[in-house]
Amino acid sequence: MPPLLTSENRTDTQPQMHREMLASLRKITQAISLHSRDLQRRYGLTGPQLILLNEIARHAEISVSELARLISVSQATVTEVLNRLEKMGLVTKSRDTRDKRRIMITTTPDCDQILDSAPPPLQEAFIERFAKLEQWEQLMILAALKRVVHLMSAEQIEAAPLFDAKANSTF
Repeated sequence: MPPLLTSENRTDTQPQMHREMLASLRKITQAISLHSRDLQRRYGLTGPQLILLNEIARHAEISVSELARLISVSQATVTEVLNRLEKMGLVTKSRDTRDKRRIMITTTPDCDQILDSAPPPLQEAFIERFAKLEQWEQLMILAALKRVVHLMSAEQIEAAPLFDAKANSTF
């Protein structure tokens, strides 16, 4: 871990601190990008598609509206992604036998085979490591990340939590 800044060394290290901070942000975006490219190359899937498929696989069958609720995104977004996954032969849609208005989603054997070999979503591994930190450190990291979002004027960007490791049921 880098040394803590004090009032004595703060001005001397500002340019270095800026470089380290920007390098850390680049490393985070690069890690996400590399994981996404690997998923795309190896399985033809994006990270969000993998998360969606994992969530569908946790249920024998699930409605589009329930899936949207569980992963905290709009039903329209889920429908759009599901249409792509259906064209890829990874999910099937059918009418609910009790309520014909509801569309039910299930994974296909091809999907199950991919899920057996695909790595866990990047955020799942991150959350597992994050959960092992002391609560004070988790709160410190959360506060710092929220501050970075503010500094980047990114508060208005919609970004639902992609995965809740405790509940094992969000997008």
